[in-house]
Amino acid sequence: MLDYKKLSATIIFIFGGSGDLNYRKLTPALYNLFLDDALPENFSIVGVSRTEYNDTAYKKRLQDGVNQFSRNKPDEKSWNSFAKHISYIQMDINEKSRYEQLEKIVNDFKAKHKEDPSIVFYMAVAPQLVPVIIKPLSELSFCHEIRTTRIVIEKPFGHDLESAKQMNHTLTRYFAEEQIYRIDHYLGKETVQNILALRFANSLFEPIWNRNYIDHVQISATETVGVEGRGGYYENAGALRDMIQNHILQLLCMVAMEPPVSFDANEIRNKKVDVLKAVRRIDETKVQDVAARGQYRDGWMKGQEVVGYRQEKDVTPESTTETFAAAKFFIDNWRWEGVPFYVRTGKRMHVKSTEITIQFKSAPNYAFPQEAADTWKPNRLSIGISPEMDVCLRFQAKRPGQAMILNPVDMVFNYKDSYKGEEPEAYETLLYDVMAGDATLFMRADQVEAAWEIVMPILDVWAKRKPVSFPNYSPGSWGPEDSEALIAKDGHNWISHFS
Repeated sequence: MLDYKKLSATIIFIFGGSGDLNYRKLTPALYNLFLDDALPENFSIVGVSRTEYNDTAYKKRLQDGVNQFSRNKPDEKSWNSFAKHISYIQMDINEKSRYEQLEKIVNDFKAKHKEDPSIVFYMAVAPQLVPVIIKPLSELSFCHEIRTTRIVIEKPFGHDLESAKQMNHTLTRYFAEEQIYRIDHYLGKETVQNILALRFANSLFEPIWNRNYIDHVQISATETVGVEGRGGYYENAGALRDMIQNHILQLLCMVAMEPPVSFDANEIRNKKVDVLKAVRRIDETKVQDVAARGQYRDGWMKGQEVVGYRQEKDVTPESTTETFAAAKFFIDNWRWEGVPFYVRTGKRMHVKSTEITIQFKSAPNYAFPQEAADTWKPNRLSIGISPEMDVCLRFQAKRPGQAMILNPVDMVFNYKDSYKGEEPEAYETLLYDVMAGDATLFMRADQVEAAWEIVMPILDVWAKRKPVSFPNYSPGSWGPEDSEALIAKDGHNWISHFS
């Protein structure tokens, strides 16, 4: 059983309650929290959508989702105990008068349980529908309670810098920034959060976590799948927007941030914003030197024939959307001056993996004989985010025998080996934090805009200069040759976990 602080009474309204996100992620996560005794004693989950359901049919659909996607499969007794807290409202979000139903639900809850609940509005809807919903919501009396009313927004947080600014303007017009929780599920992963513990709870790392000892940093997030039927979305996104602008830059912040004076939410987020503001802005004339893109072709993966991106459903046959993106960033502050941060992400890649590699500078080897120097490798710290959750430190050790021959060896910490039981899913962590009012793992408006500022020069140049080589990498490979050249010209190579 995981340790959770007991929460006060809560009502969760899920707009898009009949949709895929709730079916696959939200209700399974809430059910797991219920089994872990992490939900409040008094709680209510209200699905809101246009789809025609009665409460019984709605609960049956959600139970099917829990059966398929929860880490705990429901037995009849526990499911029935959980499901009695679930209800459903069929409503058109454009009908302002229908929002009065929500106020009635809140008032009835107060009367029944004799306490004022925290209220969470989860926007599990398309981004363009969020402004339609939040305006009438803001007119409900309880939404003025900044401390107890929260609104959760899913990515994408805009399509570019201007749309992100417009979205933030709209959100903060109707709700206070303290009420807005922009959710990035990557930040809910246990290993991501463990980066802060690794860095700041261990005195052996922080003194060497800087330009004097670190040669470069790599962050990779690769997938073996294609666009999985999401061609319509992906055509308007691409790898740079879909992964680097949010997930990967957030991982970069965790690696590069300065030590916080506390774990207060705004203190942590201030440190992350400092990193994003210090990332060197890219001159458009230099984009070709610091960024690479690719698109997968048709071919074979693990004995199966797969189509190329341009043959995917809802994708333009001459599409120039990138399914792979790589970039080199520099952080212009004292700690990281001159240290390159290489990032990459792609679909139809060799393995599914998200990992961070801290490559240290080589120790001097002049005191060792030549046979020792032949196998010399610098120290490396690898942090596996998914699917493996582990930390690996590589160091030199002498091989047994009379000769002074060195071999790199790995010291590994693996979550599965060290902790019994399953780790909570990312959405479990994040939903709990929303209910608790802890915004540490959620993005603030200035974070979102600073991240867009970093990638906009690349996006602008790529929009103006159409690639002539697409498709340019095979499924099951490590991406296009341009990606290898990007890092090779600095004398480095992309590192795969434990290689």
